Amino acid sequence: MYEKLTPPTTGSKITFENGEPIVPDDPIIPFIRGDGTGIDLWPASQKVFDAAVQAAYGGKREINWFKVYAGDEACDKYGTYQYLPQDTLDAIKEYGVAIKGPLTTPVGGGIRSLNVALRQIFDLYACVRPCRYYTGTPSPHKSPEQLDVIIYRENTEDIYLGIEWREGNELGKKLIDYLNNELIPATPEHGKKQIRLDSGIGIKPISKTGSQRLVKRAIQNALRLPKHKQMVTLVHKGNIMKYTEGAFRDWGYELATTEFREECVTERESWILDNQERNPNLSIEENARKIDPGYDSLTPEKRAEICKEVESVLNSIGETHGKGQWKDKIMVNDRIADSIFQQIQTRPGEYSILATMNLNGDYLSDAAAAIVGGLGMGPGANIGDECAIFEATHGTAPKHAGLDRVNPGSLILSGVMMLEYMGWQEAADLIKKGLATAISNREVTYDLARLMEPPVEPPLKCSEFADAIIRNFS
Repeated sequence: MYEKLTPPTTGSKITFENGEPIVPDDPIIPFIRGDGTGIDLWPASQKVFDAAVQAAYGGKREINWFKVYAGDEACDKYGTYQYLPQDTLDAIKEYGVAIKGPLTTPVGGGIRSLNVALRQIFDLYACVRPCRYYTGTPSPHKSPEQLDVIIYRENTEDIYLGIEWREGNELGKKLIDYLNNELIPATPEHGKKQIRLDSGIGIKPISKTGSQRLVKRAIQNALRLPKHKQMVTLVHKGNIMKYTEGAFRDWGYELATTEFREECVTERESWILDNQERNPNLSIEENARKIDPGYDSLTPEKRAEICKEVESVLNSIGETHGKGQWKDKIMVNDRIADSIFQQIQTRPGEYSILATMNLNGDYLSDAAAAIVGGLGMGPGANIGDECAIFEATHGTAPKHAGLDRVNPGSLILSGVMMLEYMGWQEAADLIKKGLATAISNREVTYDLARLMEPPVEPPLKCSEFADAIIRNFS
């Protein structure tokens, strides 16, 4: 079956049903060590995973690890430019769930991103990035403990799909010529818009299918959270990109108010219901005026549209969501992308799950990670309906490779996500407890040690940090 791989002789496959994993007690899980510091990170992380599973289940459950290859290590084994061999793809497809260290991708040309390739090949449409604070982790933010969010980033569309042409490319020039002469309309206000002929050009596809399946996963996650955290915020730049990012927002609301009608209320619906509850004699127009402060300056057509919206909400969900019932529903709202960067710093407690598109999500997840301690503590998962890959979210840091000094926290916490995804919550909780206690005790690697007050000397090695986590399970 494989050219150069040998699967474990024991263990069983993870299967999927309706997008959810069916996990045996002895799953076979492929792992990619990763480039650069992966040589240090993976052994430390695997040690923690195995110790947690043993401590939690006493031998009744066990992970059977299956080494597969990608990145520089794959080229060493399979030959030049074999960064993502078919063996690896076949193994991940066969066993369903995998975990990986950081992989190298040259900037500006050469091979495309291996991370993006894996997401697209396996249709891993949901990039899930929890950002929570562990007490004692140094942070530049005044109150990092207030931020506790999960970012759902659509993984397969947007400009990351990679449909683009460099400046001067013949196909790119043809596309620019066609757009300029055939598709871009002239308007009385702005005249004829033109794309400069010396432009690189790319395409930004955002589909209803891709948007709604991402929002669906975000809402399903919200249903599992405590009541006070049951909120999903659609993050977009729809005020400018109305037919791509604006459509993402609209499709998200459509999904929430149809497939999850009983479980969800939109922010705007909550205003309408709350206004009516505070004053049962409020007229439709008075309610409309309250939810749109600029109501009186609008056109008659727009005012009629808002009144119709108010009437529709009261008639359709007044019985099921009114009289305060909406307060127990999942709140679905939306925020403009640039404002959310400010609000996760100034009003972090107001947010729980952020659902957004690919580019916004890439920026936002790294910014949120910085608030709670940086990418060294940021886990990540890429989840589809029949496959999931968990990964360290930072780079390869090749200058530190083999020195046993880097922080394995990102990869270890990604493993925690994997265990939770598998339903092995007891093992996941042990690791989170061990890691939190180690940091609180100032048992940390150099990246955290140098930022603590006073600085920790000497810091722990990568392998020693893993030992500290295990030691602090109990």
